[in-house]
Formats: sequence, C-alpha cells, structure tokens
Amino acid sequence: MPTRRLTDLAQAERFRLLIEAVKDYAIYLLDADGRVATWNTGAQLFKGYAADEIIGRHFSTFYTEEDRQAGLPERALRTAAEEGRFECEGWRVRKDGTRFWTHVVIDPVIDGGELVGYAKITRDVSDRRIADQALYESEQRFRLLVQGVRDYAIYMLDPDGNVTNWNVGAQAIKGYSANEIIGRHFSLFYTPEDREAGAPAAALATALREGKFSGEAQRMRKNGERFWASVLIDPIRDETGRLLGFAKVTRDITEKRQAEEELERSREALVQAQKMEAIGRLTGGVAHDFNNLLTVIRASADFLRRPNVPEEKRTRYIEAIAETAERAATLTGQLLAFARRQPLQPEIFDVCARLRGLHRIIGSTIGSSVIIETDFPEAEHVVEADPSQFDTAVLNMVINARDAMPRGGTIRIAARTVDGVPAVRGHAAARGNFIAVDIADNGTGMPPETLKKIFEPFFTTKPVDKGTGLGLSQVYGFAKQSRGEIDVASQEHVGTTFTLYLPSANGQALTAGAPAAALVDLSTVPRRRVLLVEDNEGVGKFAAGLLKELGQTVTWVGDGQAAIKHLESDPEAFDLVFSDVVMPGISGLELAQLIRHRWPKLQIVLTSGYSHVIVEQGAQGFPLVRKPYSIDGLLTILAWKPN
Repeated sequence: MPTRRLTDLAQAERFRLLIEAVKDYAIYLLDADGRVATWNTGAQLFKGYAADEIIGRHFSTFYTEEDRQAGLPERALRTAAEEGRFECEGWRVRKDGTRFWTHVVIDPVIDGGELVGYAKITRDVSDRRIADQALYESEQRFRLLVQGVRDYAIYMLDPDGNVTNWNVGAQAIKGYSANEIIGRHFSLFYTPEDREAGAPAAALATALREGKFSGEAQRMRKNGERFWASVLIDPIRDETGRLLGFAKVTRDITEKRQAEEELERSREALVQAQKMEAIGRLTGGVAHDFNNLLTVIRASADFLRRPNVPEEKRTRYIEAIAETAERAATLTGQLLAFARRQPLQPEIFDVCARLRGLHRIIGSTIGSSVIIETDFPEAEHVVEADPSQFDTAVLNMVINARDAMPRGGTIRIAARTVDGVPAVRGHAAARGNFIAVDIADNGTGMPPETLKKIFEPFFTTKPVDKGTGLGLSQVYGFAKQSRGEIDVASQEHVGTTFTLYLPSANGQALTAGAPAAALVDLSTVPRRRVLLVEDNEGVGKFAAGLLKELGQTVTWVGDGQAAIKHLESDPEAFDLVFSDVVMPGISGLELAQLIRHRWPKLQIVLTSGYSHVIVEQGAQGFPLVRKPYSIDGLLTILAWKPN
C-alpha cells in the first residue's frame, strides 16, 4: 500500500478519535437526504440513541412534532444548502421523549462541487436558557417594578449625565415623557441659578468621589414650576470597575417641606403666645407688687403733707417710706437677677466659709421649729461669684424650705465638689469642676407639674401676700449669670432638695475682704467739687440738691459730651465725676474710660439701675453705686478715696 494512502488513513483515524472524544457537542454527518450517517459520543449522550439505533434514520426524528409539521427540518437543510449555513436555537426531543433546548449549526458538505451531505453540530444549552430566562424574567420584573413606581422618579444617566431611560414616576414628577427627555442632559431639571453655580456637575463629582450624592433642593418641572426634591445619585460600574453611568432617584417632597414649614410657623406662634403669656404674668405681678409698695409710699406722703403731724407719727411715716423703697429696690433686683441682667460684682470666696457666716442669719430667719444641719468639708471650696447675690440665693432657698415645713422639720445644707453638671430640665450637661451647694428639707414636697414652673417669676404656691414668687427666680438668674446651674428634686410627702452649681475656682487666691460699711459722720465728709452727669431731669435735680445738702459743690450736665466740654475747659475745676451709665450718645462707662485716659487723677464713680453694658462688660474697675441709692451710700462714696 502506498505511503500517502497510509498517511491519509492515519489522519482519518485520528480525526475520528477526536470527534468521538468530544462529549459536550453532538457532531455527526447527514447524507444529502438528511439521514444520519455518523454518530459520536456526545450525540449519544445528548439524544439518548446508540449509533446502531439512529444511523440511517432521518434527523427529523430529533425535532418536536409541531416543528416537523411546520417543515422546519427540510427548511433547515434547504437554508444550509442555499446559504452555506444554518444556525438557530430551539427545542429538540431525546429518545425518552424529554425536550431540551439546543444550539444547532448545519453546514453543507461539498465534494467535487456536488452536495453529498451535511455536517451537523448540536449543543445542549438548556442550563444557559434557564439562566437567560431567569435573567430576562428578573429584568422584566425589575422593569415593571420601576415603571410601576409613581412616587419616585427612577432613571439612569450615562457617564456624561444624559438621561438613558425614564419611568412613570419621573414623567409624573418632572412632566416630560420618555420620548421628550431621553438623550437630554439631566441639568435640565435644575434651577437656572443652580446650573450657573455648577450644581449638576458637582453632584456627579460627589457621587464619583464619595460613592453617592444625596441632598434636598429645588428642581424644575417641564412647565417651569419649581418643587422641592430629595435627590439620590449612585454611580453604576461593571465588574471591572468601569463607569457605566448613574442611577438617579428623585422624590417630590414639596408637601413635606410645606408641612414642616407650617409646623415651624405653628411652633413659633406657640412660642410667641407663651412669651406673651409670660410677659402678661410678669407685668401683672410687677404691677401688683409695685402698687402695694406705692400704696404705702403715697399714703405716708399724704399724711406727711398734713399740718401739725406729731413728731412720732412723722418719724413712723418716714421710716415706712424708707423701708418700702428698700423693698422696691429688692424687688427690681430680683427681677434683674431672673433676667440675668443684674450687675454682678464677682469675688473669689470660699463657699463653706460663706455658708458658716450665714448660719446665724439663717437661724434667726427660719425660727426655732426648724433644725439646721450642715455638712461643710474643711478644705476650701472656692468659687468666683457675687457673694451678696450668693447669700441672697441661699437665703431664698432656705426660706422656701422653711415654708414647705409649716409644722417644723430639718433643713440640711451641704457643700461638695462635683465633676460636671448633669443635664437639668432639658438643658445640656456641662463639663468641668463645679461646687455644689445642696439645701434639702423633709417638708411637703412638690408634684411634677409644680416643678416645671418653680423658677418662673411670680409663680408661687403660697397664699396671697405670703410671697412675691421671685425668690427662686433670683436663684435661677444668679446661677445662670454666674455660668452655673440650679436643679431641684422633689417627692411629695418626702421633701425637696435644691442644688446650686457654681464653677469651681479652686487654686485661685481669695479676694481680700472689704471693710464693713459704717454710718458716715457728716462732719467728716470732705467737700468735693462734683461734676454730676445725669440725663434724667427729675433724678438730676434731686441728686444735685441732695449733694448740695451734703455740703458739696455741684455742676450738673445732661450728657457725656457736655461733661467732656466742662473738663476740657477747666479740668482742675472738679475732683469727682458722678455719672449715670445709660445715657444718649456716649455712655457713662465710655466717659469714665476717656476720663481715666485723659485725666487719670480725677476720681470717677458710676451709678445705674440697670445697664446691659455693665452686665456684659462689667464696671471696668470703676466704683458702682446701684440705684436707688441712699444718703448713706452717697456719703460713703464722698468719703472714699482711691489708693
């Protein structure tokens, strides 16, 4: 046998072995009429027929009955013969009658220009079809889901920001149909000012940089109407990280915003109503208490005007006017303390030492039916606050405790150091070291509704004319103005504990004690040349007359500018400037600072009933006399000489 013939036979055998080894594909030949001529292992596995069962039978055996009736086998061969190839996917039938989905390729076999048969390759792609079908169904469900959402605009953007799809919700919210908007840039939905500011590009940049963009802003509908939108933009990437575009979700929150704005307006109206109620209660309380005080003053003054009033009665009416004026000054001081507008004169003092000094006053105030217990550590507990206001606050709390025990009881006063102040009555907690002063009683206690109002001005549970309702308001104002806090805990029929917190000043040197005020002998008061600066005509005339009665030489001017002119014309003409703080133009404090700079040897004393300048900036080291001032107060100032 020739060598070439042997080689061809060997190659044919190798090719046969190759075809037989393929198990994932059915590879076989058909003759020109479509009968099976060869059969491989893969074909047997797919179709279920052995070679001797199928060779010689027509390949239409593998088709479904409906495909055979439709002439699909003949059309497949005709297409392959005429077009050189036939390829499709479809159902086929195994020997056992089960169906499977196949991918089929049929190629014509030509020998010497004559069609001698067909090469047919079939692959079972049932698993892939199931996966494709599942994916398709999932995509359809997702599409129906997205299209069914009407409250949200859900759509895609390409990497440049152009709209690529559009749901029903987007059309309902934006007003554009899919045909009108797909392919256009999403910046169309932004307001002109946002487009000019570069907001669309910034949103996409944020989404790329941070993984998402979210926000609330105004957007535009097709008809030009603006609406509030909640926007979310997420970048979409493939498995390699390549940017495919952006998913964008928009919700119309106009009604929500309007509801929030309406709620805020209602809240502001409620707050305003509460303010007006508080102002009404405050003014009513002030009017009530001051009318009581004015009744005493007016009646006493009327009696003093009568002729031939006995000296004993004259003295009694004068004392009544003086005492009532002191009560009026105390009342205004309590109001200013609650408003945190009381001018304070802070000093550094030991709380424990101060409380020990108050022990005798407290004992005489509360009476013998109440027992006082104290717990004061030996170590200093130092604070920086106004000591006289501290005394008043402690006495107000003690008096409140006494009144809660009409049949007697025990008041316990203690001082301690605490680390921070807990959240109190809705206020945030405070950090740092504080000195806490506890004043506890075992009296009647208070219900929760009373505790909520306990620090309000003129709120009182006492009978009419048994209290002003300003004592605890003073404690509240003093605590707040001293950068501290006041807390109260109470249980009905058990007792109440007030806790005053003041920032600790431990480690700082105590303020040197001022000499006790003494009644000044009029004969020892030096004669001063006083420049009186007072813008209120009534007060100015009265103060000028009072100072003259005290033997002083007085020049009265109505404002700071006039005072400066007098000093510039003859600075040696005065050795004391006595100035009100609140005046038109230059204030008393500004005048004092200017005098200190230009005429440093000239003594300056300030006076005020209330000044926000003094509250906010302090007296800047100048002596301050609080209105209403007394003759003794004026004499003390006139007798005082600076170091």
